[in-house]
Amino acid sequence: MDTQFIWNEENNIGVDIIDKEHQRLFNIINKLFALKEEGKDSRRTCYEGIKFFKSHAIKHFADEEEYMKSIGYDGYEQHKSIHDSFRKNTLPTLEKELENTNYSTDAVEHFLGVCSGWLVGHTLTEDAAITGKSGRRWENLLPDEEIDAIRKVIIQLVFDMFHLESQMISDVYGGEKFGNGIYYRLVYGKKNEKKKQEVILVFEEKLLINTVGKVIGVQTNKLDNMLLHATRITAKQFVSRIMKHLQNMEGYELEEENLLSYEKFKKVFENEKFQVSLLFNTSGSGYFAYCAIAPHLLEDTICGAIEPKNAVNEIEKYLAEIKESEGTNKKILVVDDSLTICQGMKQLLEKDYEVNTANSGVAAIRAITLNVPDLVLLDYEMPVCDGRQTLEMLRSEKAFENVPVIFLTGRRDPESMIKVMPLKPAGYLLKNSKLEDIKKEIDDFFKNKNS
Repeated sequence: MDTQFIWNEENNIGVDIIDKEHQRLFNIINKLFALKEEGKDSRRTCYEGIKFFKSHAIKHFADEEEYMKSIGYDGYEQHKSIHDSFRKNTLPTLEKELENTNYSTDAVEHFLGVCSGWLVGHTLTEDAAITGKSGRRWENLLPDEEIDAIRKVIIQLVFDMFHLESQMISDVYGGEKFGNGIYYRLVYGKKNEKKKQEVILVFEEKLLINTVGKVIGVQTNKLDNMLLHATRITAKQFVSRIMKHLQNMEGYELEEENLLSYEKFKKVFENEKFQVSLLFNTSGSGYFAYCAIAPHLLEDTICGAIEPKNAVNEIEKYLAEIKESEGTNKKILVVDDSLTICQGMKQLLEKDYEVNTANSGVAAIRAITLNVPDLVLLDYEMPVCDGRQTLEMLRSEKAFENVPVIFLTGRRDPESMIKVMPLKPAGYLLKNSKLEDIKKEIDDFFKNKNS
């Protein structure tokens, strides 16, 4: 993931008790994997992190609700219902998944992605709205009884179509990323009317492989043309069956369909207000979300509409874009407690690479866990958790033991380098080197790796 999960001072809403608890929640998320230093196994680490996050989240919600009541905030009831959903549905479901999978990599990624993404989105919209710093995102939601009816229909359909048990995690899904995803948009309209109904389905990639792939008899571990075509057909059937259970949907016909990149999908969430936005777990097979907007008119074209005459080309183009985004720009994580160094390296490299930054060893472990980079540039001297300790934690995880790490350091003494040799760093770069020399070393690293 990127630095959006790191607290920034501009996120403060100006209410001390709320701002301090926001910072604590962000810090707990960022320190989940810091417990590794105490020699505890990953299961114990996650258990401790989740326990602290949950207790602080519940305390924060209570404090925030008390403050809203004290100022007579008109959005109190809806805001409280969002809190209720998170503490009664989202957290327990994520905890159950972690326990049932013995804290698997996927379950940990789901927990961090959903909780961190929810926290960021809720803080910057609903919480900021308390003091008038933003509008409320969820003010157009359907009544609870209607959302519950849609939830029941979806759960039943998933079982009928794929023989999978599913459970709603959140009724205010805010576009959080959960693994590799496919984002499919369907727009419905009535003849001679401007009213539109828009549905966006989000599928975790492994869910499509485990469901649609098995239905059509495809044995694969990645998306391909056939699987995406089958997904389109299945998704349209799925939505049409849901719409039969909704009021005021008679006469609506499919007018447009699109496959979105994650960036375009997030743009929709930033600019639009949803009536329905539900996130589901399918007991280990993967996550999916059902989101609906009405009315909805896009200001500009999101991407090419899929039609019978161009469906093959649009699918191939979409797969090519996924492949290009995953393979063309290598991902580099710069880890340094100096903001100047981080920004300088980002400016030096971002033209040719996808660059993220972390300002501590703990933040680096979190970032690597959520989005494994192709190269880590790691500062040797950092407070609390230095470069050597960070690399030790990284190498202790089997999934990350081969992630290339180059030390970006101001130290020249051989003794420091000898200490980290058993951890297999990919090299050393001196901070005081010329920028063009640092860039050349990194370019050469990737050239040699690919040769």
